[in-house]
Amino acid sequence: MNSIRNLLTQAEVRRLCALDGWHRALEDIALRMESPDAYHEELLRQSDEMDRQGIVSWEEWRDLRIEADQAYLRAVAGEDYH
Repeated sequence: MNSIRNLLTQAEVRRLCALDGWHRALEDIALRMESPDAYHEELLRQSDEMDRQGIVSWEEWRDLRIEADQAYLRAVAGEDYH
């Protein structure tokens, strides 16, 4: 990772880390199963924070929120239990 890190700007590294954190939250099966509402709120919180900090564009922010909403609907439908 250090060799790649040297090729990226500080802003690019920050963006990759933020998006990685969002995707890790998206894949948090334990939270998704235990509390779909908290799971959804965390995804939205991270999306909004990336938007607030200018890490993602408006279109990327919108896409993250849509993906969070879809994941929430799958969670409340019990997809993890099938």
